Amino acid sequence: MALTIQDIQLARTRIAPYIVQTPLIRLQNLDAYLGCNVYVKAECMQVTGAYKLRGAMNKILMMTQEELSCGVLAASSGNHGRALAYVAKMLGIKATIVMPDTSPEIKSNAIRTLGAEVVFCETSERFHVAEQLEKETGAVMIPPFNDDDIMAGQGTVGLEILDQCSRLNTVIIPVSGGGLIGGISTAIKSLSPDTKVYGAEPAVLPKYSRSLEAGKPITVPQLKTIADALVAQTPGKACFPYVQANTDGFAAVEDEYILKGMKLLLMEGKLLAEPSSCIGIGAVLQGLISVKAEDEVCFIISGGNVALEQLKILEKVTV
Repeated sequence: MALTIQDIQLARTRIAPYIVQTPLIRLQNLDAYLGCNVYVKAECMQVTGAYKLRGAMNKILMMTQEELSCGVLAASSGNHGRALAYVAKMLGIKATIVMPDTSPEIKSNAIRTLGAEVVFCETSERFHVAEQLEKETGAVMIPPFNDDDIMAGQGTVGLEILDQCSRLNTVIIPVSGGGLIGGISTAIKSLSPDTKVYGAEPAVLPKYSRSLEAGKPITVPQLKTIADALVAQTPGKACFPYVQANTDGFAAVEDEYILKGMKLLLMEGKLLAEPSSCIGIGAVLQGLISVKAEDEVCFIISGGNVALEQLKILEKVTV
């Protein structure tokens, strides 16, 4: 493993002029529902609406203009693509984003608005299609998670959390390929080793739950989930060792409880976030992560890119 706390601290300095230090918000209205003292790290308020800008910005700022001359590309379910398109526009370079054909229109439209080209394909084929485009165009692939520099950028969320509230004893993180939890868990365990770090992933895509049991990355079938930003089938090989070393448990959350978490955050917390961001709250509601009344628990709200029409699904959800 090569990622260190020093890498994350350097990334924080490098990206500071370009990102927002998002607020850590105490949401007392949620305490009674979740059985603990609730905080949220509102990455839904990040410049591009999600934490992904941190990793993309860190990676590209470490590259030369010559390396970037043919443009950049990525496979993304949406938020990484939007972050990459934003950075590419800022630098005046071409960006191409390969997206699952099931991605919400609000995410693909936002990427196009930033001037990037969008290529759609089946969810399970997105990385293969991106690799083929890389060979054809010479553009630089910027991975969504499976990269130390990306993880270092995402890990800056962990540094901010510790600065904003040193008494937190639990952090719960949405998980797809593992870039966010790999970076945050490395930062937190390096500086506050007693703080518990948990991951939450869709029940239909339990790649980390199964991989940690097996002691190696396992691929699970590509099944559909309401958490459209958490659709990775396999843990990132670069991410897995950090997650394995620095986490205290995983929850595989049913879609029903992801939506319950989303509605609770909106109606009682007054914070709008996409379903994927609410999976940690869903994990506690489902009873998969145990918390106590005196615990100070931070839920990472990883993104807020949700369309108003998507909220209709919440009408029949009960909390």
